[in-house]
Amino acid sequence: MTLLSKPALDDEDLLFRLLRQLDLAPGASQRATATALKVSLGRLNSLLRAAADAGLITVDQRAGPDKRQRFAYALTTRGAAKKNQLISAFLKRKLSEYDALHAELTGTKSSISPLSDRTRLMNNYLTPIPELYVSYDSAQKMKTEAANLTSWDLTPRQICDLELLMNGGFNPLKGFLSEEDYNGVVENMRLSTGELWPMPITLDVGDDFAQSVEVGQDIALRDQEGVILAMMSVTDKWEPNKANEAEKVFGADDSAHPAVNYLHNQAGKIYLGGPITGIQQPVHYDFRARRDTPNEMRAYFRKMGWRKVVAFQTRNPLHRAHQELTFRAAKEAQANLLIHPVVGLTKPGDIDHFTRVRCYEAVLDQYPSSTTSMSLLNLAMRMAGPREAVWHGLIRKNHGCTHFIVGRDHAGPGKNSAGEDFYGPYDAQDLFREHQEEMGIEMVDFKHMVYVQERAQYEPADEIEDRENVTILNISGTELRRRLAEGLEIPEWFSFPQVVSELRKSRPPRASQGFTVFFTGFSGSGKSTIANALMVKLMEMGGRPVTLLDGDIVRKNLSSELGFSKEHRDLNIRRIGYVASEITKNGGIAICAPIAPYATTRRAVREDVEAFGAFIEVHVATSIEECERRDRKGLYKLAREGKIKEFTGISDPYDVPENPELSVETENVEVDNCAHQVILKLESMGLIKG
Repeated sequence: MTLLSKPALDDEDLLFRLLRQLDLAPGASQRATATALKVSLGRLNSLLRAAADAGLITVDQRAGPDKRQRFAYALTTRGAAKKNQLISAFLKRKLSEYDALHAELTGTKSSISPLSDRTRLMNNYLTPIPELYVSYDSAQKMKTEAANLTSWDLTPRQICDLELLMNGGFNPLKGFLSEEDYNGVVENMRLSTGELWPMPITLDVGDDFAQSVEVGQDIALRDQEGVILAMMSVTDKWEPNKANEAEKVFGADDSAHPAVNYLHNQAGKIYLGGPITGIQQPVHYDFRARRDTPNEMRAYFRKMGWRKVVAFQTRNPLHRAHQELTFRAAKEAQANLLIHPVVGLTKPGDIDHFTRVRCYEAVLDQYPSSTTSMSLLNLAMRMAGPREAVWHGLIRKNHGCTHFIVGRDHAGPGKNSAGEDFYGPYDAQDLFREHQEEMGIEMVDFKHMVYVQERAQYEPADEIEDRENVTILNISGTELRRRLAEGLEIPEWFSFPQVVSELRKSRPPRASQGFTVFFTGFSGSGKSTIANALMVKLMEMGGRPVTLLDGDIVRKNLSSELGFSKEHRDLNIRRIGYVASEITKNGGIAICAPIAPYATTRRAVREDVEAFGAFIEVHVATSIEECERRDRKGLYKLAREGKIKEFTGISDPYDVPENPELSVETENVEVDNCAHQVILKLESMGLIKG
């Protein structure tokens, strides 16, 4: 049995005393160390070997005539962490022994507060947490030096991660995870030091960039405008097993999960790891007074004299049920309330953070100002359910909170490919509860609140004893979106008029919104012909500008420099999607008619567009045989002869849409009829008025 494999109590105490002694007197002789520990030299040598094998200490030879002092010992990072862990365990045992003795002698418990409470108080209020920023003068010098370094332009998600690394929100991380730390986090939610950390925080890069970087090299990390934010010392470079990461972190290697889709289809192939040196924080021009670092929140709590703070995580607007929930949570914990919404990256399709923050500010005066505060968290969510709940709890602890509200299906991404929820409704609460003592932050269970009409108040659904005799009202998120889309009434018992007003500004009725119709199918299937007919019909109706983004037209005017490799075809479709999303955002109608053979690229375009309006995928399901028979441009003939490489349907695959909004057949069907089918679909979705 090693020192780390469930040691007996005596062994654990001895290990604690050994690490403490080596930390206090690393240069002492073995005899002096053995005397201090009250063990024999043989026993000491066994302990030293075991500690070295476990990676807790390093042993170095040193020159000198005295053989008794020929070795020097030093604690590793893991050893220092283990020592601190054992200190807490040692003090906890001694306090328990004192309490028992006190009770035996006096008949009452001692008045000493539990160790966990005192430690939590110190951690949360009395000491700032470490940040990774250098001083202003050093930052200016580093900016000059960085001009000669290889630079990586961070993605939006990486900027969110970097900001929380630098300001201490991701404490105890000191940078992007090394391969050893990554493996520990993926497999068992532990860093190599043994500390709890549930989410891989990695710098993913492309293969070409990775080949230009060597381990031991410093690189500059810049935002998307080229402004340097930090420097990173690359200690690790590896190609991860993303399928394993998906299985272990997100519960399934299923691309219906937004984070798994990102992992496989957007994230870089190679991971870089290493410590970060922060130069400056990312600049935010919006809601600057609402953005606080962890240490700024801690300072605010100290100033206000708040000793208990319960944090409420949200990525949705606040309605009356949320208000009642947060009131009850604060009362249950006897704590002040921090409304702490995420404004970084959330689930694709969520309401934009500008609208959400306006909604929060509109109802903030419904809360007592002396006991409630609001701050924005620039976090890139992963929608990882149970692991995400633990992650959110650690982040809020770093911000100085003592309690955290964990909801039903907390940070759940919705349905998997089989139409079932990715996580059980209470999986997140179970995992949080399992680790909350170690985390140092307590969970407040989310209660599903419903409106009881007869009593005109919200109550927890599972506490209504007379439910057979009262009228219980509730509006789901799906129903709320339907009412907004159709311009229907949203009752005051459900939400605040100010919130509804803000939501209606950004989400007008569907018949007033922009949208995108995206045709996909083989070359020669009839996409362009139907798209032209649809454009004319929509222009005849009037009311909104209509833009046709036909494949050939876009190739000529927007992507003339691109070839027909998979990479270039993907880039061409992403450009079409970007333009379509801008048209949709500004209330227009975009009609797209590319081949778009790859499902992952079509999904990315859908996510871009659905941030602003509806996306209607129309599969023009003409068979490859019929398309080849038509072949007006002679392309299929050239492809069969090998003169056109990577031709969709001949030498390159086409991913048939699995769940398009509409599928149309063009064989022996009039073009006008096909276009009319699209019109009927748009009417049924409320996008145009019948």
